[in-house]
Parts: sequence; structure tokens; C-alpha cells
Amino acid sequence: MTATAVLLPRGRRLHLQHGPIDLILSADGPTGARHLAFAAARDRFATVLGELVPELPALREPMTAQTLPPKGAIALRMDTATRGMGPLFVTRMAAVAGAVADTILDCMRHAAPLTRAYVNNGGDVALHLGADQRFVTAMHRHDGREIGRITLTHPDGVEGIATSGRHGRSLSLGIADSVTVLATSAAQADAAATLIANAVDLPGHPAIARRPADTIDPDSDLGSRAVVTGCGPLSPGDRATALDAGLHRARTFHANGQIIAAALCLGDDLRLFGPHFTSTQRSLAHA
Repeated sequence: MTATAVLLPRGRRLHLQHGPIDLILSADGPTGARHLAFAAARDRFATVLGELVPELPALREPMTAQTLPPKGAIALRMDTATRGMGPLFVTRMAAVAGAVADTILDCMRHAAPLTRAYVNNGGDVALHLGADQRFVTAMHRHDGREIGRITLTHPDGVEGIATSGRHGRSLSLGIADSVTVLATSAAQADAAATLIANAVDLPGHPAIARRPADTIDPDSDLGSRAVVTGCGPLSPGDRATALDAGLHRARTFHANGQIIAAALCLGDDLRLFGPHFTSTQRSLAHA
């Protein structure tokens, strides 16, 4: 299987796909800049899987103070994003989607003078905004209903957006429908969103079904840890308790300089931490 690159209609976006990695790219700039950026992205993308695969066994191991740094450039981004998040359980795979997006965006920015660009890796976004540029995107529930919007400008310093939760592509230790994080890199946002979503939880609650991760996916980096496979109706008080736990972790990450803002959604409840969000959700609490 080889990497594929398809220019999407109107020529403003590029679709890159190789194995499990699926990217949508956009780039704006002076005449010719988009062509140069897309060419650089295609060339770098062709090397991504070959670079990552040899290090995957080590990257799936839990991060500890004794964990040795990896060798590859993408793996090093994953390492940087997850190191220092202890004593929480985390593996460097928590940052893989964001690290790939960051890597492709960086090569685009080095190839051309871009005013605005993004790389979207399945919802984890690496973002570049020049002066006077603006980026607006929607947040949706797993059923497709919009719950809010994110509005960013250059002074916000946000270069990464990531979403995690029990309805996403990866297994989750928590019950959050979604947690969206803004950070200074997509890898950092990716790792933090995973860990905040894990914290939105009600341990031992009878409405929550769990199974060992390796009985669902034998290759999961979560091993035998119990992941959420279902969540029944919860009272408003239960939802508030779970969201408060996630919000506490988000505040801790913010105090440590690891995130800029976060939005946490569980059922009909939404907590917004940071000024970059507007909500269309019925039940809202500003944190």
C-alpha cells in the first residue's frame, strides 16, 4: 500500500491517505505558495508510516520518568507532548494523530510563506494563522448536532485543536461524549484531550459498562485496563460530578502551561474553560 494524494474540488484542499492515516490539508498565501506547500506535504507524508512503525512497540509502553526518548522526529513530538503528564497513565500514542498533523504542517510552512494553513488528521488539527487571520470551526456531538463553535485569531497562540471521548476513534477510560482542547501544538492538544476525557468518569457507577481494552483491540496501548463500552442515562448530579472531575484536570493542565482552553461535553451538559468558545448547547456552564 502506497500513500495517495488527491487534490479536492476547487483546488484549495489536499487529501492525503496512507493506511490508517487520513489527512485534509489547506493552505493560503501568495501566488504559488499553496502548490509549494502541498508538494512538500506529499513528499513528507510518504515517509510517515515508515518512520513510525519501527518504534511503535516502544511508543505503546506507558510513559514513566525512566522512559528513554525515541529516535524519529514524529515520535519525539509524541514524547514531548506526553512527558511531564505523570503520574497519570499515558502512552505516547495519545499524541500520535496530533504529532503527524504538526509534522506535515511544519514542512508546509518551511516550504512556502503561508498566511493561513491547517492539517486535519481525523479531527486533530494543526493550525497556522498569520497576522490578521481568523479560523472558525464547529464542535459537534457524536450524533452530528452542533454544540458550539471555536473562533481563533493569531494573538490567541493556538496551533493545535484536538478532540477525544468515548465516541471517537480510540478507546477511552472515561465517559465524556467529547473533550475538545486548544493548545500550542496539535500533539499537546491530542494528549491533553485524551487525559481530560479519561477524567470525566464515575468509577463503579452501575450505568457504565466497561471491558478490558485488549479484549476489544489486542494491539491497544491500554492493555487490560477497563475502557468504557456503554453509558446509560445519568442524573444531572452524576453528569455534574463527572464533568467536575474532567474540569479539575483541565485546570491543572492549564496551570502547568499544557493547554490553553477546553470544552467538555457529557449528555446535555457542556463546560467551557477559556474564552474561545461559543455554545449552542442547551445546558451550559462557563468554567
